[in-house]
Amino acid sequence: MPVDPAAFPPDFRWGAATASYQIEGAAHEDGRGESVWDRFSATPGKVRNGDTGEVACDFYHRFAGDVGLMADLGLDAFRFSIAWPRVLPEGRGRVNQAGLDFYDRLVDELLAHEIEPFATLFHWDTPQALEDAGGWPVRETAEAFAEYAEIVAARLGDRVRHWMTHNEPWVYAWIGHSWGDHAPGRTSEPDAVAAAHHLLLSHGWAVEAIRRAAPGAQVGITLSLSHAYAASDTPEDEAAAWEIDGGTNRWFLDPIFRGAYPADLLERNKLVAPLVHDGDLEAMGAPLDFLGVNYYFRHVVSAGADGPRLVRDPEAPQTDMGWEVYPDGLHALLTRLAEEYAPPAIYVTENGAAFGDVRVHDGRVHDPERTAYLQSHVTAVGRAVAAGVPVKGYFVWSLLDNFEWAHGYAKRFGIVYIDYPTLERVPKDSFYWYRDFIGSRPRQPAPAPVAAG
Repeated sequence: MPVDPAAFPPDFRWGAATASYQIEGAAHEDGRGESVWDRFSATPGKVRNGDTGEVACDFYHRFAGDVGLMADLGLDAFRFSIAWPRVLPEGRGRVNQAGLDFYDRLVDELLAHEIEPFATLFHWDTPQALEDAGGWPVRETAEAFAEYAEIVAARLGDRVRHWMTHNEPWVYAWIGHSWGDHAPGRTSEPDAVAAAHHLLLSHGWAVEAIRRAAPGAQVGITLSLSHAYAASDTPEDEAAAWEIDGGTNRWFLDPIFRGAYPADLLERNKLVAPLVHDGDLEAMGAPLDFLGVNYYFRHVVSAGADGPRLVRDPEAPQTDMGWEVYPDGLHALLTRLAEEYAPPAIYVTENGAAFGDVRVHDGRVHDPERTAYLQSHVTAVGRAVAAGVPVKGYFVWSLLDNFEWAHGYAKRFGIVYIDYPTLERVPKDSFYWYRDFIGSRPRQPAPAPVAAG
């Protein structure tokens, strides 16, 4: 079913999203400090092909042209992240004004093109100096993050109205600290639980810090969320799905919206209990203006001999990441969030797909699978809006092909193709679909003129 732009309110924001380490490059310029991803990428065997974000898309030098592409696309909003080590090279203390100057220029360029900046304070590039001092498993990193949040909000808060504290704390905590597949590359479940606790704690502290520095700011957090389906209606599979939901979704949603960790995750509660100080849960539950939702796939779960097991339908369509394409999971997730957690507003802050894009003889990049993916997922969002879910915006992941973490440059999520040897930007067919879709929506009526006299 083709998506109808009229299904969305006129003030719905259409955007695209990126992250600092994935696009900026300029890793050693203008006083930027080392991040955990610089160190991890430089470690042999950690990233495919030995790729690093040292140059990436060179957004640091090419942002003006990329904002021009955003304007051609017709975006209302652009979600970007701020590189903590670009602002505070040692993680706290000395402020690198040249780093803040870059984000000043970016914000001004966006506003000059009437594109609303949505800023994320942490998209995984912890200053290496803080990791060396213990990293997110220690409480001092949460304190440093709150200081950083206030510094950035004080500088940009007169122009940036929408702030996200963290991006996908589950991914950073578990894939980076328990599985070892992302920076900082730890393989300790207790470290993952401790990191998650301090990410949540720092989120709550940063909400207050941002509001102190920028009264009137809209503040939220972005979570990676996947609706969990039982593989069958047996009690065992239902219980397994609930356990997976607890570890990936409720472990973050419940402290933020209910002021408590989910009680059914007994082993994890034993690990976190010694870390919880008086006032921590109250801080985590600081009232939010919106919830950011990153959705890529659903979980289908069955009970296994060693615990819950994720299963997949071999006949289902998949992206180049091996992720099932399942737009109904986004509709189910948004509906569930509204019913069970009642955030005042929701933004779909990431949604997109990697496919094996190639540039063909006519110089174009034809990506019908991505266009179909975006169309079906935008339709799912429209169904949620029609049902009364307070979704206020949708951000494609991603504007540009980029450094895809441990996959290096082997996976392409962008609606703009990057020819990495030349860094040429080539809008894909999905770019033009999104442009035409945005351009065909009903526009907000112009405000009535103010009567004189």
